[in-house]
Amino acid sequence: MTRRRWIADQVTGDTAALVGDHAAHLARVLRAEVGQQFDIATGDEVRRGTITTISPDRVEFALDTKPCHRRRFKPSAAPRVTLALAIFKFDRMEWAMEKCTEIGVARIVPVIARRSDAHLVTAAVKRHERWQRIVRQAAEQSRRSAPPEISAPVKLKNLADAGVIGTGALRIVLAESLAGSEADDRLGEIVHSESSVDELALAVGPEGGWADPELSWLYETGWVGASLGDNILRAETAAIVATALALEALR
Repeated sequence: MTRRRWIADQVTGDTAALVGDHAAHLARVLRAEVGQQFDIATGDEVRRGTITTISPDRVEFALDTKPCHRRRFKPSAAPRVTLALAIFKFDRMEWAMEKCTEIGVARIVPVIARRSDAHLVTAAVKRHERWQRIVRQAAEQSRRSAPPEISAPVKLKNLADAGVIGTGALRIVLAESLAGSEADDRLGEIVHSESSVDELALAVGPEGGWADPELSWLYETGWVGASLGDNILRAETAAIVATALALEALR
């Protein structure tokens, strides 16, 4: 039987720990006991951990001296996809974050778009910790060695200033056809044509899509328009499909 994986909050030598709500879930909800064993992700490797102490807000593990797998994890060797995701209705947006984490996205950037509801934008600032918890849980469930980075919400024009996208990244915005753009090109075809790319950024708009001034600005600043096909997808569906296609094309 496959052991459940946990991503350590703290690692010191051959000891690891979960803390806070992370520990509470294991201690209270799953009723963990001293002596139980789990796979513990410690950054660049996964080691078997045996629970040594349990308290409501801290669970400690003694780690085996050898990794569970022969090869160490090398996060830098995997394709890096950044998802710039416009803020929309939270239940669907958070579902997209969860699924894109399972697929393998490296970074998620919530973006304040013109069509993002004002009350959602205001509330988004307070949901950063919740989003971090969601992607950590999704990363553990999908047996990743680390969760994706989640930045605080930023305005679209501040994406570059926030340092969330590498200067050499291929940048693609999902959009319906717009005069003068290349939005009719399929996402997979664009990525496949850039054989040397190892980092990619995807911009997915809110319900109703990006406003024309936003698209114009994106194209002017080096983003390439792309389509997922003839059907109009909901924002969360587009984010998941685009992330999966991009990662597959980069591998």
